[in-house]
Amino acid sequence: MPLKEYQRILKNVKDRDFKPVYFLSGPEPYFIDVITEYIEKNVLDEAEKAFNQTVLYGQDVQWGQLVETLKRFPMMAERQVVIIKEAQVIRDLKERLSEYLQNPMDTTVLVICYKYKTTADRKFLNLLQSKGIYFLSKELRENKIPDWVVEFLRRRKFRITQKASFLLTEYLGNDLSKISNELEKLTLVLEPGIEINTHHIEENIGISKDYNTFELVNALGRKDEVKAYQIINYFGDNPKQHPIPLTIATLFNYFGKILSLHYLKDKNPRNIASQLSIAPFFVDQYFEGARRYPAGKCAHIIRYIRECDNHWKGIESASMPEGELLKELIYKILN
Repeated sequence: MPLKEYQRILKNVKDRDFKPVYFLSGPEPYFIDVITEYIEKNVLDEAEKAFNQTVLYGQDVQWGQLVETLKRFPMMAERQVVIIKEAQVIRDLKERLSEYLQNPMDTTVLVICYKYKTTADRKFLNLLQSKGIYFLSKELRENKIPDWVVEFLRRRKFRITQKASFLLTEYLGNDLSKISNELEKLTLVLEPGIEINTHHIEENIGISKDYNTFELVNALGRKDEVKAYQIINYFGDNPKQHPIPLTIATLFNYFGKILSLHYLKDKNPRNIASQLSIAPFFVDQYFEGARRYPAGKCAHIIRYIRECDNHWKGIESASMPEGELLKELIYKILN
């Protein structure tokens, strides 16, 4: 599991248990950035960094000079640190790195940031893993992010309510860098030890606790027509804070999962969360939605959502104001 591996790597580095090479790859940049930043800031003290820390970017790498740097001994320090950022742009990286990995320097900590890409070269991976660390930074599944938020804050001596955690996730998606930046802001303005709730989110991050896609889905699930239209009117008046693509994607995801729930053979609540890739907190909400929206109705709603998306893009007809498009969609869903 990438999260456990990430935590293990960080722990070992903090314990000063270093490896000669860290090859950090994969589609999720957040974990790569955190590991790299910690090594860059903490392995050497400020006096040692002047002569023993080198940070390069892939487009600027010249292998002859790089090998000389990797092979040199540290000056008045136990080790040196060499970091290559944006290494994914280097064409012959695997071949060149394989040569170095035959006999890496124990006194050099080499960090390679290979963001957004992976490698399936088994021979290269085996060599990497025998000499150092290969980390595949995968994106967290959406239903795992609220737990990640809880753990992020726990390490900073804060707590957060389930609703606040889900509100953040619903609004910011699975962009861990964006979520962590917003959480860091919260920890700067709030006293350690408090439990962060939706009021704190609204006051400090700007996400309305009453008018958001999380509450829209709740209102539709209950068929609360008044609340649903209140939220949609708010979205129409604030399109920058609530862009229509986000609303469409949220509704498509919600009704798609309700449709899937109808066809699941195993409807044990304990298994529903994993089968639908949702947090256990949401299981009752999806059961309520399934009671109010039969499978046939869900199929029609998904078609309405696709039509709304096409209208917004101007594909099937002249585009309408976003607020009017959403009102029409909500009317079709509720009637």
